[in-house]
Amino acid sequence: MLRVLDATPSPRAGEFPAAAALHEWCTARWPEINWTVQRYATGGANLVASCGPGPLLYSHLDTSLDGTPADEPVTGRLDDAGPLAVIDAHRVEGFGLGVARAPAAAALVGFATARAGTLLLAGSGTHRRGGDGTGVAAFLDHHPTPDAAVIAKCGPPAVLCEEPGALYLRVRVTGKYGAVLDPGSAVPPGGVIAHAGVVLAALQSWRARYLRDRPPAGQVGAAAGVGAIRAGRPDKPDLFPAALDVDCYVVTVPGEDPAALAEDLAASVRARCAGTPLASCGVDVTPEPIHPAAGTPADAPIVRAALRAWRAEFGTDAPAITGWTGTTDGVVLRARGIDTVRLGPPSSRSPTDPRRDVLDLRLLDAYSRIYTTILRSVTRSAG
Repeated sequence: MLRVLDATPSPRAGEFPAAAALHEWCTARWPEINWTVQRYATGGANLVASCGPGPLLYSHLDTSLDGTPADEPVTGRLDDAGPLAVIDAHRVEGFGLGVARAPAAAALVGFATARAGTLLLAGSGTHRRGGDGTGVAAFLDHHPTPDAAVIAKCGPPAVLCEEPGALYLRVRVTGKYGAVLDPGSAVPPGGVIAHAGVVLAALQSWRARYLRDRPPAGQVGAAAGVGAIRAGRPDKPDLFPAALDVDCYVVTVPGEDPAALAEDLAASVRARCAGTPLASCGVDVTPEPIHPAAGTPADAPIVRAALRAWRAEFGTDAPAITGWTGTTDGVVLRARGIDTVRLGPPSSRSPTDPRRDVLDLRLLDAYSRIYTTILRSVTRSAG
């Protein structure tokens, strides 16, 4: 199954070929199960199957990177990441295994073994700016709402019933464009790019304060960082651009107000720019909320079932966790009133190519059994 997933690219909003290939493989492997491909938007697709009552078992088809030359601004590379490789009897390495092909495969096997509940391998499960129209939303809009859900995704060795929120913040510093041949023609002289360090220092200072003022809340914690910076036209570098854009990703704890965060960051950048050549420039910060933090009560049946399944598989209680900063579509499910729990195998980056992940096949087997146990036990309890 990992080889089938590895054979077809599945970039966000372009999962249909991967969903179709997996549909063909699953139909041949388990013909008694009704596998369907649900298309949505342009190019997006889900793989869906149901074996009657029971929880929803969810993972996603798209990968964090696209696996194309479009990744070069992030990876610094144009070469192909290469196919799935078997390292030894227990480990595999490949592109997109951590997000999220390996847990998706474990979920699929667990579902096919359990023959209970519903499986959703969704499209558009990774975060992108302007990322509306996700696969899980398309599924919920056209299928009965499940009572509970299990998120199968790589993560910490723990059972997560809370997830942080997330948003993007775009900082724009605006001066006046000019010609490189005449540095004084721009505002500030030499252009806003020449003073990008002032803006980045302001963002790092704000980040430190943001993290200091937001200790972990329950299982989740806060995080923030700069992920992109842009100015000017690469095909016209003889002009100083008027605008400098810096994009930040912010992970939030419960109760955060995106608009207030944007205002606070704008005030911090303006204060840092005062007394510098950027003093006369405009500063605006635009928030793009992805979702707020959300949680499921620790005594919810799906959480208790996950904890029992963990104990049965590993012979010990799941470790307590705090300060976790990863988010999934669990927040979308909870927003629809669906109790949700997350657990999945840990992954590590390849020591030779950070685009590739290393997974232990024994852990994939273990989590497949856990998913099977949860689906069967919750279905029996509901019955």
